[in-house]
Amino acid sequence: MSAGGIALPLAVTFAVQTLASLAIYCAPVMAPVAAPALGVPAAAVGYYIAATYAGSMLASVVSGGWVSRVGPIRVSQASLLLCLAGLLLAASAWAPLVLLGGFVVGLGYGPATPASSVILVRAAPRAIFSLVFSIKQTGVPAGGVLAGLVVPVLVLALGWRWGAAAIGATCLLLALAIQPVRARYDAGLKPGTRIAFASAFAPVAMVLREPGLRAMCICSFVYGGLQIALVTYLVSFLTADFALSLVVAGAVMAASQAASVAGRIGWGVLADRALGRRAVLGILGIGMGLAALAALAASPAWPGWLLLAYAAVFGATAVGWNGVFLAEVARIAPDGRTSEATGGCLFFTYLGVVLTPLFFNGVLALGGGYGVAFAVLSLPALAVGAWMLARMPAR
Repeated sequence: MSAGGIALPLAVTFAVQTLASLAIYCAPVMAPVAAPALGVPAAAVGYYIAATYAGSMLASVVSGGWVSRVGPIRVSQASLLLCLAGLLLAASAWAPLVLLGGFVVGLGYGPATPASSVILVRAAPRAIFSLVFSIKQTGVPAGGVLAGLVVPVLVLALGWRWGAAAIGATCLLLALAIQPVRARYDAGLKPGTRIAFASAFAPVAMVLREPGLRAMCICSFVYGGLQIALVTYLVSFLTADFALSLVVAGAVMAASQAASVAGRIGWGVLADRALGRRAVLGILGIGMGLAALAALAASPAWPGWLLLAYAAVFGATAVGWNGVFLAEVARIAPDGRTSEATGGCLFFTYLGVVLTPLFFNGVLALGGGYGVAFAVLSLPALAVGAWMLARMPAR
């Protein structure tokens, strides 16, 4: 397919990724307001995020079978409807249903990336393969930008519960809007594909058998954990330690996510044209590790421009790696098994995302503070970044 012919599939997959990400990232921005209403501290949003990605982890490993059976567009529509259902549950403001809502949102988020990978691996010209995946993955930080800018306005105008419902309604509208392209992309289906719980973890076993994919699993486990720590705790960090208002803290989060949008595109070009994907992944690991370590020096005395610059660097690295990672997974996946390989690797991404907030909250409970927690997470990122640089040969 030509570069011009990639526009429609890229637009569809980008839109789905953006709204699915907004469905998750709205929670950390709402936390300073929603948490007191639930009788818990704002940092407890980490448990909600852990529940969300537990759902994503489980959904990602079965998504390959569903994509083969009903097609990537139908799976994407189901993902958006699950996000709607989860947000409505969370809007109940009853703690058990809030956690269940997070899990259901995760069930919707998990299949979105494997489904989009099937569409793009067929459509993307090989000369711009990493760039295409990086552009699509900018939907993740784009969802974060929307969360940082729009959610505070929704909370002030509607309250956090109706704000969550409004975001869910937008997911429903997109699910309806992409129906006309289903005939084009839900082709070559295998209706007889078995979807049994016993075979759900076959993609996990497959990626663990392949050395290249196994390395990607380790990389994404660590990088995904640091990414979700930044997204989950940045607003709470800024409101608690810097005494910023929710609107200003949301704007700083939006700046970090906007920087990661530019970063994902730039890293994709760099991987395609110059350094190769593994080298770029190594550089990003070093960069995000150093940014996390620098949280120890963060202070309310920092001028506004320095805080924005710091958030931008942290976002561009810790949230900027996914497109290059997914392109490398798609490249080294066995023929015809892109969706399974993506889902299997994402299982470990989401595993890191589930465990990291629990660890982060543990550090906070011990009195370490946000800066110390970020600094501790910098160590595995630095180690994996150095390891990726040592594995540079593959282009």
